Amino acid sequence: MKTRITELFGIKYPIILSGMSWISVPKMVAAVSNAGGLGILATGPFNAEETRKAIREIRSLTDKPFGANASLLFPGAVANAKVLLEEQVPVINFALGKGDWIVNKAHTYGGKVVATVVNVRHGKRAQDYGCDAVIATGYEAAAHGEAVSSMVLIPHLADALSIPVIAAGGIADGRGLAAALALGAEGVAMGTRLMTTKESPLHENYKKLSMEKEVYDTIYSTRIDGIPCRVLDTDAARQAVQRGFNPFVALVNSYRIAKNMQLPYLKVCFGIVSQGYKAMKQMAHMALAFDYFQKATEQGDTVAGVLPVGQATGLIHDEPSVAEVIERTIAQAKEQQQKLQNHFS
Repeated sequence: MKTRITELFGIKYPIILSGMSWISVPKMVAAVSNAGGLGILATGPFNAEETRKAIREIRSLTDKPFGANASLLFPGAVANAKVLLEEQVPVINFALGKGDWIVNKAHTYGGKVVATVVNVRHGKRAQDYGCDAVIATGYEAAAHGEAVSSMVLIPHLADALSIPVIAAGGIADGRGLAAALALGAEGVAMGTRLMTTKESPLHENYKKLSMEKEVYDTIYSTRIDGIPCRVLDTDAARQAVQRGFNPFVALVNSYRIAKNMQLPYLKVCFGIVSQGYKAMKQMAHMALAFDYFQKATEQGDTVAGVLPVGQATGLIHDEPSVAEVIERTIAQAKEQQQKLQNHFS
């Protein structure tokens, strides 16, 4: 297949691995890139040293293009982004912050930069920064989609922007890829589908749950991590929503996060407090969610863990390899193309 995204990134297929914390690890990134897509490393749980090590591990596993993300709202994200630039990562994906400085530095070595956006205002800002593309996260997506569905958000952004749009949210097979291309996207990002694959480090407990659940079995709430977030509907997720914000637990979690990131805790606290009450409360929410998500993905804890998934979880019924998912998706998309041609002939 040939789209603006395959040309931009130098990849065979316009399929991108979403950067999912604890899931989009080096072996997953390499598996997607080796299969013809673009793997994106999730740096959220890493400190700078771990990020550098992960990038070098990816390069030992593939000679294909790959990317890495930085969620700029998180503590340590700026340091991680600087490592991505120092290591000259081919594609950098940023979200939840101002990434113009990333664009400027990445372009000096020929790197490409993609902003994750949820509305046209953010998309236009990313384009003004000089971003090479945007990932449009629809309402159906895991974690942080907002109120507009992919069916509407993709053409809205495609009409408003001159840079390519990558669709994220609700895509689990070739029908989704074909639909996204028809709506004006130049590629798709897949998270929920790819997290239930043989190479995925997602705990087996949650792989099993993901295959059992239906499209209706997700919860969308601001009470998970402070911003609209979609997760798998489980007893643990419902309890997390019911509990909402707990300042004491957030304080304990934030201390652990700072320690894991090798960041001075008082410095982190001062930096957050200096941004005002809204930012401080948001980071406290994130600290709670960090613990929920890690317990689900790494430990398979169905009592206290919470897993971000999209509504596409209801379309997933097997655990193939990454390469099988990608090849199957492309084949299905071509079938849909033929069906559409028959409809219009």
